[in-house]
Amino acid sequence: MVQRKHLDDFLHGRFIGRLECGRTQLEVSEVLGITQSVISRLWQRFQDDDNVSRCYSTGRPRVTTPNEDRYLAVTAKTNRRSTASGLSLQLSSATGTTVSRQTVYRRLGHIGLYAHKPVRCVSLTATHCRLRLTWSREHALWTPQQWSCVMFSDESRFSLQSNSRRTLIWRAPSTRYHQENTIERHRYGAAGWLVWGGIIFGSRTDLHVQSVPMTGHIYRNVILEQHVRLFRGAIGAEFLFMADNARLHRANIVNECLQSEHIIRMDWPAYSPDLNPIEHVWDMLGRRMAARQSLPPVYRNFGGHCLMSGVIFPMIRLII
Repeated sequence: MVQRKHLDDFLHGRFIGRLECGRTQLEVSEVLGITQSVISRLWQRFQDDDNVSRCYSTGRPRVTTPNEDRYLAVTAKTNRRSTASGLSLQLSSATGTTVSRQTVYRRLGHIGLYAHKPVRCVSLTATHCRLRLTWSREHALWTPQQWSCVMFSDESRFSLQSNSRRTLIWRAPSTRYHQENTIERHRYGAAGWLVWGGIIFGSRTDLHVQSVPMTGHIYRNVILEQHVRLFRGAIGAEFLFMADNARLHRANIVNECLQSEHIIRMDWPAYSPDLNPIEHVWDMLGRRMAARQSLPPVYRNFGGHCLMSGVIFPMIRLII
């Protein structure tokens, strides 16, 4: 027998015409090869609304209305941390329409809203923003000659582990915990090296690398007396030394050393690492270390004691 979904309007007209001529439904069913139940339903529809053409549908009707879709969008934009389950409950309590989490994902995806991890940033108060804007306006008209007398310095810590949040991998579904798709790392207490450096127009300082935390005494005895003081003597009284507002940079012994060496420290607004150009150096160095497929042989053999000669120093020479 021919199924109903295969019937076209021409075949509909054939059996309707035969029925109107007095043939029985059983006779028409045997002649045309159509089940009697299909003929019975179509004949009843023809008698009710004088039409037997099939009404085609594009699929399951939408559960939500356009107004409810806008409600989901406005609610998600108002509270960016709302979960799909929470939005579903809010829609149900507001309109009485119950939808699944996947429906919420699809509705928000239609307007370009997708679930992603938020970007971490420094919490800035109104005072911080005002001081940063004031500093930027004061230095906006500085000439290259003025900037050439400023030494930007900073220290950054580099982990000896192979972990990196910058590296992405290609993996198949359901293979997240396979060995080839994992990276071993220690979340806390991982060994690392602290690297200090300074950059100035047309030159740079030597790197200071240590495995212990930086203290005020080390900062004074090593950084200021062995590195910064030499540049102060070479440039002269116009020399400006930029260091952030870390506690060890503002210690009393550090301030006394700067005063005794006649080193003028540049005023620096709080929470302004993005204004320091040396941050680009640390970023490039971190990316290059993360892109390395394997660690140097010296590092693998001696547990990291020779890492600086095998990794960081050659990379710094390429970057700075």
